[in-house]
Amino acid sequence: MLEIVTRPHVQNFIDWSANRPEVVVLSADLTNSCEVGRWRDTYPDRFFSMGMAEQNMMGFAAGLAREGYTPFIHTFAVFIYRRPYDQLAMSIAYPNLPVRMIGFLPGIVTPGGVTHQAIEDVSILRATPNMTILETGDATEIESVLDVAHAVDGPVYVRMLRGEVARLFPKSAPMVFNKARTLSEGDDVLLLSSGIITEEAIRASAAVKDRGVSVQHLHISTLKPFTDPTVMEAINKVRHGVITMENHTIVGGLGSAVAELMAEAGAAKPLLRLGLRDTYAHGASQQYLMKEYGLDAAALVRGIETIMDRSLNIKEEQLAEVRIEDVHSLAKAEAL
Repeated sequence: MLEIVTRPHVQNFIDWSANRPEVVVLSADLTNSCEVGRWRDTYPDRFFSMGMAEQNMMGFAAGLAREGYTPFIHTFAVFIYRRPYDQLAMSIAYPNLPVRMIGFLPGIVTPGGVTHQAIEDVSILRATPNMTILETGDATEIESVLDVAHAVDGPVYVRMLRGEVARLFPKSAPMVFNKARTLSEGDDVLLLSSGIITEEAIRASAAVKDRGVSVQHLHISTLKPFTDPTVMEAINKVRHGVITMENHTIVGGLGSAVAELMAEAGAAKPLLRLGLRDTYAHGASQQYLMKEYGLDAAALVRGIETIMDRSLNIKEEQLAEVRIEDVHSLAKAEAL
């Protein structure tokens, strides 16, 4: 049975910071909501509560970075790039400072509705020079993303998961910078997924395999830069086409990155981008929103049928039979 890890970031970040006195944390009145309450209690002299003033927090973090510290900003993803974007761009990205921005509640993982759902963060920060973008997809990646981010010479934005998180990948296989994970081998369709979508994609891949469809499935954790040669090799390998699936708008995120790569390489294959389609989402549970906006396993099966131009005759109840862990997938969404 799949392991479910409760709040993997909490103790891991405390342990990771123990011998790194240069690491400091800034929070914008969301300390416990962003899982650094115990970090604050462990290292009170290295914690800064900035209140609900994200613009000031960005400038403060930039000043700390210039003085030799390594600031880790912890807040909801929307409050990293919407409200304080000018300070992020001019004070942090432009001088290429080593500020690590840990953004919780990416995409539609929150019932908080449009004000709290970061659905265009990747597109905006992909367009920001000097920015590196990472996305966690399971507990193993949450536990290993700190090392990856810390090794980057410049600003890093992390789409972070919180609460109960599945362990999809073994502890012995941590996140690797700018390297896709190969989750299945196939030559019919290439599937690229990121973040929470990968759990759904694994379910769909298992179901279509029983119908004779072989899927090359790559899990993407580095969204910028996007230069891993594994991706282009997989695009060239498959016969029918490519599907991207992301917890984000299809404009500017993973789907756009793949489209740009294919266009520049002259890869003449169909590309289907699954994600939010020029719309905001509303407040509801993660499971409901993924179904409503076509981000679940059933939507991916329909996408594979479209790419291959054939019916696979897979019903939603059959996808429930291959659900990799009932308790986690049906878990109630955390409140804010």
